Amino acid sequence: MNLPRLVAAAFVVLLLHSSMMYAAQTASCIFETFSAPSGYSFSQIQGVSDDGAVVGQLMDNKTLQFVAFKRSAGGAFTEYAAPKSAATWLYGRNATGVSAGFYQDSAYPGHIHGFLLRGSAFTVVNHPNAVNTWLFDVNLLGGAVGSFSAGAYVTKGFRLVNGKYTTIGYPNAQVTYALGINDNGDVVGTYASSLVSNGFLWKNGSFSTINYPYAKYGTVLTAVNNSSVIVGNYLSDKSFGFIYENGVFKNIVYSGAKYTMAGGINNNGLISGEIFLIGNTLGYTAVCK
Repeated sequence: MNLPRLVAAAFVVLLLHSSMMYAAQTASCIFETFSAPSGYSFSQIQGVSDDGAVVGQLMDNKTLQFVAFKRSAGGAFTEYAAPKSAATWLYGRNATGVSAGFYQDSAYPGHIHGFLLRGSAFTVVNHPNAVNTWLFDVNLLGGAVGSFSAGAYVTKGFRLVNGKYTTIGYPNAQVTYALGINDNGDVVGTYASSLVSNGFLWKNGSFSTINYPYAKYGTVLTAVNNSSVIVGNYLSDKSFGFIYENGVFKNIVYSGAKYTMAGGINNNGLISGEIFLIGNTLGYTAVCK
């Protein structure tokens, strides 16, 4: 089982399609771009912490193995592979330098395990009685969010605080991915029962659906900061990142790109993500208004 493509069933594969952009506002952004380190290509670029460090996943161009990475605000890359893993991902990072991610076992049948990484301290996170666990983000207080396989065809989200799991499952949805959490405990993500994804905000135990208008394949909300500014991606024949604040969507557009995706946003308003050019993929951080 190839996890990038498993999570892709919810959003990553859909991101490879292309589309007409909804006539929403375009954000005014100042971009800083960066390339993958020598010998690697970007697979996914996800969260950004308050100190400007970006996390995600790289592919080794020789071995084709997927490894996690952290890129400091100064541009230094650190690659990471979990012990006995076939592939490793980092998705979120909090203000104290704790990163959240998951890895796939190298041994058959290749189960998925969440983990927290603080420096070199590696802590495995497995939802009780779940075959697979994905950990996507962690907040300043140590509250983490992720998803777990609740049955043969059902995936639900969860919040983990002080060892206690709270299930986050949108009613009657086949899959729920809890992808981001802020320090207030607000959670964003996506749910679906078909090829069309829906963005959601989970606040004080209640769901609110947030969908970019007229997105052919739906909406994925990837991160939320303490000011309740949300970033995500809308999925059509061409997919683009956006900012959502006070009920208003603003597109994130890099001039000349085929499309631009959003991965994370920190409490200073810095956004991280990927820029897809013809024959090349760049990472970025940006301040957008």
